Amino acid sequence: MRNIVREARMNDGTSVSYRVFHGADPAVVILHGLAGSSREFFGTAQALAGRRVVLIDQRGHGLSTRFPVDTSRQAFVDDVLHIIEAEGLGVVDLVGQSMGAHTAMLAAALRPDLVRRLVLLECNANGGNTEEAKAVGDYFRLWEVPYATRKTAQAALGDNPLSRAWVADLEERQDGFYPRFDPEVMTRTLSAVMSPRWDEWESINTQTLVLFADHGMFSDEQKDQFISRGRNVSRIDLAGATHDAHLDSFDQWIYALKGFLGAR
Repeated sequence: MRNIVREARMNDGTSVSYRVFHGADPAVVILHGLAGSSREFFGTAQALAGRRVVLIDQRGHGLSTRFPVDTSRQAFVDDVLHIIEAEGLGVVDLVGQSMGAHTAMLAAALRPDLVRRLVLLECNANGGNTEEAKAVGDYFRLWEVPYATRKTAQAALGDNPLSRAWVADLEERQDGFYPRFDPEVMTRTLSAVMSPRWDEWESINTQTLVLFADHGMFSDEQKDQFISRGRNVSRIDLAGATHDAHLDSFDQWIYALKGFLGAR
């Protein structure tokens, strides 16, 4: 599937990398979760063949600037809106998972004129405890990098869809393999997500699909609250899936996504 990697330079000097898969409009813009990258959604882009798809490496992730100074939610949102406008995409279908879904939600609230449909996989507006963000950073600090080989990394990180995605995305350097994100940056980024954003969520009129995983991050009460406080929302629960349902329940994910977006 023909695609091209591009780079956008933001006002604060941050470089944001993104990949464009050619096809028909409206374009589908997809945002990965914390400590992920656009690589996780290559399969999704291929499944949406016929549509233009833009996969963004959000700041601090993938091929984008590893150590951005600004990790505020507004910076992430501004990056996405800048790319939509700089690429001349017009009105898009905006899709996100986890932290990327949170970014997508805020972008749709700020610029509803740019979003035709919104898809949120494993998202909430309730915020959380900043200690959770610290714990995530502590986990990444335990990685014994560099790994000598990808096989060594796989043995250390485990064999599941998420860890395989991490291993596939490792950066090879002269002395071994490194993650394409920094634990401190991940902690700061996730800490910003922990602030409640109900005002933004409740303001969105865009037709929205919210997908939750049976074994995801949120309780039944949290899921029900998020849906009940949305304005134009439909819900799909993915059976047997985890928080990374786009990886471990790919067929369900694609079936729901294509059905909602009307993909060719």
